[in-house]
Amino acid sequence: MRNEQTTDERAMRFALGLAENGRFTTAPNPMVGAIVVNDGRIVGQGWHKQAGGPHAERVALADAGIEAHGATIYVTLEPCSHTGRTGPCTEAILEAGISRVVIGASDPNPKAAGGAEVLRNAGLDVVTGVLKEECEALNRDFLDRIRNRRPFVTMKIAMTADGHTSTASGASKWITGEESRKHVHEDRGRSAVILTGVGTVFADNPALTCRVGGGKDPIRVVLDTHLRIPADATLAMTAAETPTILACCDFDPDKAKALEDSGCEIWMMNEKDGRVDLSELIARIGAEGYDSVFIEAGPTVAWSALSAGVVDKLQIYVAPKIFGGTGRTAVGGPGVPLPKDAFQLCDPRITPIGDDILVEYDIKHPERTS
Repeated sequence: MRNEQTTDERAMRFALGLAENGRFTTAPNPMVGAIVVNDGRIVGQGWHKQAGGPHAERVALADAGIEAHGATIYVTLEPCSHTGRTGPCTEAILEAGISRVVIGASDPNPKAAGGAEVLRNAGLDVVTGVLKEECEALNRDFLDRIRNRRPFVTMKIAMTADGHTSTASGASKWITGEESRKHVHEDRGRSAVILTGVGTVFADNPALTCRVGGGKDPIRVVLDTHLRIPADATLAMTAAETPTILACCDFDPDKAKALEDSGCEIWMMNEKDGRVDLSELIARIGAEGYDSVFIEAGPTVAWSALSAGVVDKLQIYVAPKIFGGTGRTAVGGPGVPLPKDAFQLCDPRITPIGDDILVEYDIKHPERTS
């Protein structure tokens, strides 16, 4: 039994590697990989390449051809049993004559779930939960959006070993090394939306694009309560090429029209504590169909996002440098009154990147039920 399980794990890990090929292209769909194994040989393989295109199972089955008959198919996410832009994958599996199906993660989407049951009812041998944690981690953004009906939000911070994000003069380029900056661009390319504050626009005039091969530019959203963004800011001047949304609570009509003429989209949001209501904004981003948000902003937005309870994962790039003095810290705001009131982090992961260290945490949300 153990040897069979080990074989299943090895095959599923291969399928996971295939799924990674869709890292930058499948959103808002999940990344999925599949292989067909017959008599110990991989006779077909495939991955989901883009939304609207054939699912991984159909690609792998087409690759296998007649050798799929009597074979085992390994798929990282439960095969769909509904008709969307493509037909049900369960139907393709049955038509190909597959005898055994091994599934990594179950699909929580009520529209697509139930594939395992359909296949079992048709008489196939179905195994579920093989490398479940790895398969779920692959599509954490997608799964979180389905389960919690909100985007998965990651907040990135780059700081020195003594916790500064700038020197006393305000200089901040560059704190981390080139390898870390490349990693950040890869994360941008994997995110549907990148969120910043107008303070960062004034301080750095960023482009917030993905500058690594294969990555796509995320939708750019700027927290700008009173629509102060300069008309000549890079984000405004490139809005026609890269979609840019300005989230505000009030504005000057003439300035708003000029920004809209340059390609910006303006979202009017409710105000909370004198700023854009972040909870409402994240909910709207999700309602627009975006499954992931990457926050790159200053200490004021960092505090607001944590206080609003919208952050799911924290990424802290720690550079081997000491600034000292009175430079900015990573999180501003009034701070918590007592240690017991701190935002609680969990599940730490530490990854060396060049000379820097990336520390990642999940953020506890006791009030969430899912």
